[in-house]
Order: sequence, then C-alpha cells, then structure tokens
Amino acid sequence: MSVLRVKSLRKRYGELEVVSGLDLDVQPGECFGLLGPNGAGKTTTLRLCLGLTYPDAGEIELLGEPVPARAREARARVGVVPQFDNLDPDFTVAENLRVFGRYFALPRPLVESKLPQLLDYAGLAGREDARITALSGGMKRRLTLARALINDPQLLVLDEPTTGLDPQARHLIWERLRRLTQEGKTLVLTTHFMEEAERLCHRIAIMDHGRLIAIGTPRQLIAEHIEPQVVEVHGTGIDSWLARARTVAARIERAGDTVFAYATDVRPVLSTLEGQGELSYLHRPASLEDVFLKLTGRDLRD
Repeated sequence: MSVLRVKSLRKRYGELEVVSGLDLDVQPGECFGLLGPNGAGKTTTLRLCLGLTYPDAGEIELLGEPVPARAREARARVGVVPQFDNLDPDFTVAENLRVFGRYFALPRPLVESKLPQLLDYAGLAGREDARITALSGGMKRRLTLARALINDPQLLVLDEPTTGLDPQARHLIWERLRRLTQEGKTLVLTTHFMEEAERLCHRIAIMDHGRLIAIGTPRQLIAEHIEPQVVEVHGTGIDSWLARARTVAARIERAGDTVFAYATDVRPVLSTLEGQGELSYLHRPASLEDVFLKLTGRDLRD
C-alpha cells in the first residue's frame, strides 16, 4: 500500500493555480524528493498532503487515511520538519522534546524513555539542559529532526531540511536521514540542493508552475533528459570559440560568461579548446542539476 497517494490534486489562490492536476505515489521505505524552483508549488503540495491546506479538487490518501477528512488521524503517524526551525526558545533542549510529546498525547514515562536515544541521534547527548539560544544552527536543525521522531512516525516530511547549514552540518544531517531510510522509514523531502537530492532520494519528482514535469530515479532522470557529458567554459574570447563549439556539441547553453557544452562524445568539443590558453574549462559528467536547469530554465525565480 502506498504511504502517500495523490491524484489530480489542484489548489488555486485567486487567479493563480499553484498546484495543477498533480499525481504522486510514494512507496514504503523510500526517500522521495520533490524538487522545483521557487513558486513551483512544493510547500503548498506538502501542506495539502498533510491536511493543513484544503484542496480545490483531487484525492489525497495519507497512510491509508483520506485527507483532509481524516488528516488529524493520519498526522498522528507523521513527523514534520518545517522549512524554518520553530523550537521554543523559552525551553531547554529536553523540554522541547517533552512538550512535543504531549502534542501526540504520549505518556510522560514513554517520552522520558525516548529522550536519551533522541538526544544521541541529534548529537546533543549531555546538552539536554541547554537553552535553544545557546545552540548552533546545525544543532537546532538536528534537534528539530529528532523532535519530529518523538512519535515514531511511519512517514517523515522534511521541507528543505538543510537550508542555511554549513557543509559539515549538512553532511551530518544527510547521514542521519540515510540512517532513517535504512531503518525502514519513509521520507518525503523538498530541497534546492541537487546534490542532496541525488545522494538521498530513491525517486525524484520535479515540479514547475504547479505541474509535475518529470519523475524517476536520479539516474533515470539524467539518462532520459540530458546528454551524459558536459564541458563548462569561460574566459576571454569565448564568443569566437562558441561558433566552433556549436558545430560539434549536441547542445549549448549560456549563463552569463559561462558556456555549457553538452555532448555524448565530448572529444570534439575538447579538441576545439586546444591552444585556447585564454579559456578555462571543466569537463564533467552530467548531473541532476543539469536536468533541473534544462527542464525549469536558468532564469532567476523570486
């Protein structure tokens, strides 16, 4: 049975339809990524799936329960990590966990028995009496993640879980999330970090303007939507080189002063760069970010 099933989902605000006929199916034990530019409808989709926003049309089934009719019952088995930490600064680390346990009507002895494991999971063992204001950004994010596990959820929903974190903190969160999927938890996450999606997600759905435009494993998306090799080129004289590159590359994209040459066989592209000392280049395999930019464009979204 699907953990989350969405069919023909629609949501409109005034004249703007932010979710337009969306279909999704999340299977048990997978990490499912929801990607898209700003304004693509990702956060609205999560709110609809959790019953926090009412749809205009469509069907939602969360952990076997119809949403929004029985959203409250479904959410009792869901953990949520919001986009921005909402820890209570008036409480200590342990008190934040205890109070959250009360929201699920968990017996106090059960919550107390969970605290050591959750604190260890968050890397905050020995810091249970610390105030939230004394924690670093990475510590707060790990505590928010641990708090979402207080009810031992079947599904964990994460909205941009590593935004604002430094690389060390981000990698630690990734390790914690991988551990959860290894333990059989189902994860649904939104992210703007393509490396994060590529590392963590078993399957990825890419949204734009409220619509689903691609879905598959990271490898499938790269194989289906992009040439396998990329050469990034920048430097003085790039315009004269560009004319030659267009004759040998399968596809050319330009962003500012950088040109991206895509090809199946990249050797002819590299040969045009021989003796071009004023140009710098990087040859690499195509990535999920290349797919994302091809499908959604390189224009800035605000």
